[in-house]
Amino acid sequence: MTARIPSVLLAASILASGLFLAGCASSGGRAPVEDRSLGGRPTPAVVTGGAPAIPRASTGSENAGKPGYYVVKPGDTLARIALDHGQNWRDIARWNNFDNPNVIEVGQVLRVVPPGVDAVAVAQPVATPSSVSSRPLDSRPAASEPASSVAVAVAAAPAPSAPPAPAAREGDDDINWLWPASGPILATFDEARNVKGLAIGGKAGDPVLAAAEGRVVYAGSGLRGYGNLIIVKHNATYLTAYAHNQTLLVREDQAVRRGQKIAEMGSSDAERVQLHFEIRRMGRPVDPARLLPPR
Repeated sequence: MTARIPSVLLAASILASGLFLAGCASSGGRAPVEDRSLGGRPTPAVVTGGAPAIPRASTGSENAGKPGYYVVKPGDTLARIALDHGQNWRDIARWNNFDNPNVIEVGQVLRVVPPGVDAVAVAQPVATPSSVSSRPLDSRPAASEPASSVAVAVAAAPAPSAPPAPAAREGDDDINWLWPASGPILATFDEARNVKGLAIGGKAGDPVLAAAEGRVVYAGSGLRGYGNLIIVKHNATYLTAYAHNQTLLVREDQAVRRGQKIAEMGSSDAERVQLHFEIRRMGRPVDPARLLPPR
């Protein structure tokens, strides 16, 4: 005799199965990074825009509050923590001996400076070099930061771990900066309003250029509000961020030249086509207009 499953249990089972399949479908789509140096062939979907982190067993609570350490807060990702501290997320993963880089947990304490570096000196506030003066911009009235939306995941190719980043060195401020896009300025840096960079207008597909030579430390869409994002580390002091792209043309750990086309402008996680461009000194946003050459 065939056993009869109560209708309530059967409905619950079907609903749970449907939710599981829907979740898989919503998270499984991955847009490949387009590498035109390889004839436009898609790169393997290995590292997505998400953020790896520390295993549950090691919280590092004994280091909470010490210079050079960071306590994970709700909503954090390893990629954002790395950006805010001017580091490569792969370095942070290695410094914290991650065994299973999948999930970070609120309250975990992460080392965010290289072992052996004077964390007290690194933690001190830093200012833009005094030799650099402000220059007026032919800008429109500042616009508010675009509202966040769901970004399409962009895959990055596998990359070997980079060596630990050293402390700031003399001469790191001597960078020959280049404008990353040629469009009009839509919004300017405004620390009081939490506008961390410049918004540069343009058309979908316009070229986005590396502002200086360096190495790609992030290429993906795991930072809410940034859309398809590239982060380039130029030396131990400076990195740049290029957000809201339509297409990413470089991979993590790839060396880039000053002026190299690294992405195409778009509107991912933004209300209009634009490039959100940041320059960060020791992880802290600085006004790009004080460093970029006159237009």
